[in-house]
Amino acid sequence: MAFVDPVELSERGVRLVPLAPAHESGLAAAAADGELWNIRVTSVPEPENTATYIAQALKMREDGSRLAFAVLDEASGTVLGTTSYHDIVPTIRRVEIGYTWYAKRVQRTHVNTTCKFLLLRHAFETLQCHVVGWRTDNFNFASQRAIERLGAKKDGVIRGHALRRDGTIRDTVMYSLRTGEWPEVKAQLLYLMDKPRLASGG
Repeated sequence: MAFVDPVELSERGVRLVPLAPAHESGLAAAAADGELWNIRVTSVPEPENTATYIAQALKMREDGSRLAFAVLDEASGTVLGTTSYHDIVPTIRRVEIGYTWYAKRVQRTHVNTTCKFLLLRHAFETLQCHVVGWRTDNFNFASQRAIERLGAKKDGVIRGHALRRDGTIRDTVMYSLRTGEWPEVKAQLLYLMDKPRLASGG
């Protein structure tokens, strides 16, 4: 039995299911909503490369380093995006959350908050993780703000860490959340999910 086994998670109309080839067309449509592959600081696939993206995620799952999810609207089954556990280290009970992107129409809605709640709750309460991490491009300020709003702590910056899709070399900002910090973060996420949103904000 692996440390992180495939699982389905759901809450408040959002369902996470293990990413599979059957999600190819839905994931391609989600990427096309906003032409997300043109964003320099993310690694969203072009629609025609979605099958390769899924195949790579499944290879990483086979290797034990990543478990990718399709993010679905629970009522309709529509694919809204994807997110993953990755850099899984069973010996120290650590996972990271990343490879996360959503169709433009559901960005800045409850979807991301709900996904983070589901992944964090499963990591800390089921997998009994000691720490959950995040990493993001040093120029992806929106991602950094979103991670910091969760209550994660900034660990530092790894300089010259990875290639961007345009061939430039990025610095990577690292964050983490420890198990003792989860109860307060959980309470905040529940508060945010219950907080009424303006109709224009989804």
